Amino acid sequence: MISETPSRLVTSFVLEEDKGGGGGLGGAMGLASSFGFDLGGGGGGLFTSSNIIELMKSRLVVEKTLLNPVQIAGKEISLADYYIQINEIKSKVNFPINADRSKFSLEQDSILQTISEELTKENLVIAQKDKKVSIISLTVKTENELFSKFFCEQLLKETSDFYIETKSKKSRLNVDILQHQADSIRAELNSAITGVATASDNVYNLNPALNVKRTPSTRRQVDVQANTAILTQLVAQLELSKVSLRKETPLVQLIDRPILPLEKDKVGRLKSLVLGGFLAGFLTVLYLVFGQLYRKMVA
Repeated sequence: MISETPSRLVTSFVLEEDKGGGGGLGGAMGLASSFGFDLGGGGGGLFTSSNIIELMKSRLVVEKTLLNPVQIAGKEISLADYYIQINEIKSKVNFPINADRSKFSLEQDSILQTISEELTKENLVIAQKDKKVSIISLTVKTENELFSKFFCEQLLKETSDFYIETKSKKSRLNVDILQHQADSIRAELNSAITGVATASDNVYNLNPALNVKRTPSTRRQVDVQANTAILTQLVAQLELSKVSLRKETPLVQLIDRPILPLEKDKVGRLKSLVLGGFLAGFLTVLYLVFGQLYRKMVA
């Protein structure tokens, strides 16, 4: 149901900027780096307050927000379809849930881009209240308070997801690499241990003078020692990398959660009435002046 008076939703959230340092992990991460492993923790300058404001208004994040599913009257539809519905846009194009974005038609791309630009330019205001603190206010003003609430919630979710995905990408990659290396060395170690046992069986009760026959067993014992040392290092690095990955936290912490009903934008309606009255009066004066001139010319 579309409300006649525009609704204004204002919410705020805290941006947790990465100050770097890594806390108590600093020394351990430095040790890991000396062995050629980067445990992440970088990219702090990417998510400053000014950058996050531009990120939230970017086409990528806004379009992802519009493609999220919402529950409307017991039915799950995309936020983009809900926007088309409440604004009575005449179009046969729709945006199914979980649709492949890369396979959208030209018309789907065009409509989604138009909706995204309209929302960004006309309905969305994002600003940092004070440069000394990392609190950002998000204002959404539309003629449908339910859409405003959904759009605000999904926009914050997409921004947070983008942050986590970007910031933890390096850490997750390191965990995968280290896990693969540890599994590989562990398999080599198990094979070497089996080889030692086999070689020992082959030289059982062998003449002590025939040392050359003991070479395979000795070689296998060296392999076991080397692989044990390597595996110990890899396991330590793997655990540090997992700790680093667990340290990744959401970017935004809501302070004021959107709650219905929203504030009605009465000031905007009053301005519209004043402007409408002024325009009507101006047109009336023009009509009277030109009407009088016309009558004089005809007479």
